Parts: sequence; structure tokens; C-alpha cells
Amino acid sequence: MSVPLVIGLISLLLILIIGYSVIIQYRQRLESAKQQELAKQIAIIDATEELISNASHLPYSKELLVCLNKRILYALESIAEIETKDRTLKQRIQHVSEQLAYLETHFDQTNVVSFQVPNSDRQAIGMLQLVKRLKNVLKGEHGKGRIATQAYVLENTRLDNMQLRINIENVVKRANDARLKRQFGTAKQLLKKGIDVLSSRNDSYATKAQQKLQYMLNEIDNNMSVSSEQERQQLLDKDNDELDVLFQPKRKW
Repeated sequence: MSVPLVIGLISLLLILIIGYSVIIQYRQRLESAKQQELAKQIAIIDATEELISNASHLPYSKELLVCLNKRILYALESIAEIETKDRTLKQRIQHVSEQLAYLETHFDQTNVVSFQVPNSDRQAIGMLQLVKRLKNVLKGEHGKGRIATQAYVLENTRLDNMQLRINIENVVKRANDARLKRQFGTAKQLLKKGIDVLSSRNDSYATKAQQKLQYMLNEIDNNMSVSSEQERQQLLDKDNDELDVLFQPKRKW
């Protein structure tokens, strides 16, 4: 066998090995990208289902529930494009589509839970975190063109108002707790902060809440004035008693 032929065969073999390696790496990259996309869509579904399950803690509107369910539907459709052999996906997509159709035509506002005042700082923080997550989802879906601008603005405003209400109701509770502990300075600080926040708003809830906080603040000031007057009077009475003892007529023995 001639040397040029051997060199040619070796070169061909090297080319085949390199080509095979390139193909393998390309397939691995495709598989890695596929798995990453699947993980991303599954995470979206899990997170969105969790948000929907919290509808028992906050009043969700029809628009919000439709947006969340559509988010799940889009994620399932993306998975179906990748996992073409998974037959269960078709059933899940059909189920979510039916849920959406039912929401669109049979949503009953009377079944929506009413706003629950947080009974602790921890609960208030949890509610605020939930509202923040909902707002982020709405913003993301609007950015993808999946929710109309007008609907987005209205729903985002509704969530802003809910966020404000959670904060103010928590301020009221904390101020009342401070009053019971006679921590009047803390109570006044909380109420003043709440009033400052509400002063920049111009709606019925903000007006009523501001009046309520101002009434509570005035009540604390009045109670503190009465308490100070009582303490002053007690000191005067004590001084008078000491003077009476000092200048009382001396007894003759």
C-alpha cells in the first residue's frame, strides 16, 4: 500500500471522527436546550398553579384568573411542541382550554372571597409578596402581548389598591397593639406614616382610611393630654399633702 493512500485513509478517518464528534456535540446541545426549555415551562406551570391556589386568600378578578390560566395553557402548548410523543399533554391542554371557556362565560363575582384583614405582620408580608408576584406575572404577560393594555392597566391598578389596603390595615392593627401596650409614641409614628402614604391618593378608600387614621391619632393625643394632666394633678396633690404635713399645727404636750 502506497504512502499517499495510507495518508489519505488516515485523513478520511480523522475527518469522519471529527464530523461524528461535531454531530454528537450538536445533538447534546439540542438535548440540553430542550431540557432547559422543558424545565422552564414546567416551572411556569407549577408557579402559576400555586398562584391560582391562593385565590382563597385574596380576591381574584375574572381577568386575573383568565390571565393565569392562559399562562398555563401557553406553557403546555410549548411543552407539546417539544414532547411530541407525550399523549397526556393533549388531554391537559383540552382541560385547561375548557376551564378558560368556563371562566369566560360563567365567572361568578359573588363567589370571589372578600378581602381579609391581615391578623399579623407575617400574614401581611405573605399577602404583599403574593400581590407582588401577581403584578410581575401580569407585567410579563403584557410584555408578551398576551393581555390587552387596557385590561393590564385596570388589573394592575386593582392590585396596587389591594397592596395599599394590606399595608394600611396592618398599620391600623399595629397601632392598636401599640396603644394597648401604652406605646403611644410608636402608635403615633405608625399612624403618621400611614397618613403620609394616603395623602398622595385620591380615591374613596384612601379618603376614608385617612380619616380613620387621623381620628385614631387625635384620640391618642387627647388621651396623652388627659394622662399628662392627671399626672400633673397627682404631683400637685402630693406636694400639697407634704406642705400640709410640714405646716400643720404643732401639738402641745
